[in-house]
Order: sequence, then C-alpha cells, then structure tokens
Amino acid sequence: MARTIRNEFDKYLTYDNLMKAHLLSRKGKNYKKEVILFNLKQEEYIKWLYEELKNGTYKHGGYRLFYITYPKPRKIEASRYIDRIVHRWIVDSFLNRYFVNQFISTSYACIKNRGMHKASMDVQKAMKHCNIIWKDYYILKMDVRKYFQNINKNVLMEILKRKVKEEKLEKLLEKIVYSNAGTKGLPIGNYTSQIFANIYLNEVDQYIKQTLKVKYYFRYMDDSVLFVQTKNEARELLRKIRIFLKEKLDLELNDKTQIFKSSQGINFCGYKINAYRIKLRNRGKKALKKKIKILQIEVKKGNLTCKEAGKYICGHLGYMKYANTRNLEEKLFYME
Repeated sequence: MARTIRNEFDKYLTYDNLMKAHLLSRKGKNYKKEVILFNLKQEEYIKWLYEELKNGTYKHGGYRLFYITYPKPRKIEASRYIDRIVHRWIVDSFLNRYFVNQFISTSYACIKNRGMHKASMDVQKAMKHCNIIWKDYYILKMDVRKYFQNINKNVLMEILKRKVKEEKLEKLLEKIVYSNAGTKGLPIGNYTSQIFANIYLNEVDQYIKQTLKVKYYFRYMDDSVLFVQTKNEARELLRKIRIFLKEKLDLELNDKTQIFKSSQGINFCGYKINAYRIKLRNRGKKALKKKIKILQIEVKKGNLTCKEAGKYICGHLGYMKYANTRNLEEKLFYME
C-alpha cells in the first residue's frame, strides 16, 4: 500500500461506489423518514451528490442534537442522511484502505476481525505469558479524559495531511473534520469519528511500541493497558506517555489511570480479566439481569413470544460467550 494518497479521489468517486455507500448506510434504518424520502429518488440524489463531490461544491450540513444516558451521559450529533453517505464513502474508499494497515496489531476498536472479544482474549494470553516469565508484574491502565470531546481538530488534520497529498480529498476531509462547532471535539454520531479517533491515538501507539519499546501494550479506543515487570518501570512509562499526549496530541489522562499489581486482575472491554478467568463486570451483569426481568414480564403479559424476547438479548449472549458465566447463566435462565 502506498505511503501517501495521490490521484485517487476521482478513481474512487463513482456512481456505483456512492450507491454502495447509500445501501450500507441505510441498513437497519429503512423505517426512518429521511431514509424513506431518499429511497424514493435515490438515483437522482446519488447523481446529484456525485456532481457536488466532483465539482468540489459539496457542503456538509448541520447536526441534530440529542442525549443518551447509558452507559454514561453523552451528547450525540446526528448528521443529515446524505452526509452520512459521504462519511461511509470516504471511510471505505480512503481511511480504512490507507490508514488501518499502519495501526499496531494490538489496537482493536472498529477494525475488521478484531474488536472487544479478541482484545480480551489477547490480554488474557499476555497475562498468562507474563505470569510465566515474571510471576509478579505490574499493570498500567490508562484512560483518556473525555476523549472524543478533546480531540484537537487542527492536530488531527495535520496527521491526516501527512498521508493525504491530494487537494480534493484534503478539502473534503476538512469539511467533515470542521463540520461541528469549536476547534476541539468530534461528533460521536458520525461514521468517520471512530476511524478519526483511531488515527489520532495511533500516534501514541507508535510512540509506545517504537520509541518506548513496550512489548505488552493493548488499546481499545481510549482505554489502554500495558504490562511491565516493575512498578518503577510503570511510573516512568506513565510520566513519558503523559508528556507525549499533552505535547503532541493535546490530551490528558483521567483519574481512572492507575498502576497496580497483576494479582488484582484488570477491567478491560467490559470484562474482569486475569490469567485464568474472564468474567463479566458487575455493570454488565446488572444490565443483563435488568433486561431479562423486563423481557420475562413482557412474555408473561403476552406482549412478546419467547423467540422475540431472545432476539433482544442476542448481544448480551454473544458477550457472555467469551466469559466464565456458568453460575450466572444458571441463575438467569433456569429460574422459575
């Protein structure tokens, strides 16, 4: 894969590619009014979008704001549907194609064939190995303070421009990066935001692996862990990483960042992990129990069939699949 992107914009800007981005963007959303209206004249809209992007006259629209409370309070900025098609097209055509291959192998968020489950399994495998070579060792767990809200857009564009050497693509990226207010913060609702966030923190990944030479380092978005033999090593690494994050990326670590002995195990990707067991964290168990109680009530009322209720907990069951949950399953699924 080329180190820089040159003369690629028009190559990937085709009617078929934009239509494909539309078909992917509407998955699971065909019932929404804006998608229904777009579907009625999709060929015309795609042709219009193609011309706008080709001529450089495309403008990113505004956002619809709403808030969620689970798993924690967040502001969500939802863009227009036609903008979401552009986001999908630019991620699939350029960002995934040219940036993901430079990520370290132990970065897991939003990367095909990785994800939370693989991250958890790899962390446990490393813990078993560290138990053998060191017996006792230390874990440095790091969490970036309000990560998405604090991504510096100017820094992000400088990182992107190191690889993007094509004016049309650079200008389109700028329209997306600066589409919401302020010089800091990416819209959580944008399809581009996850990959932008990964590209941003890849800077510290490379620093930790290439400069600091840390062998056992794992990151899932802004949540990362590393294993070292002594507490002094962990303290020194933390000091250097804090400086790098502040000076290079304008970021800080939050109060959840800590150093502790390996015997305590670690909370990572929703699991409590040690060398011998992977358990669901208490928050995950609580959410699952609450969901099952609600579904049991709905089934008894006749509002849902057992089969329909099962669909609502598929995600939870997939999550449990990788953990030691036999006792929990017996309590939840075999009670009268």
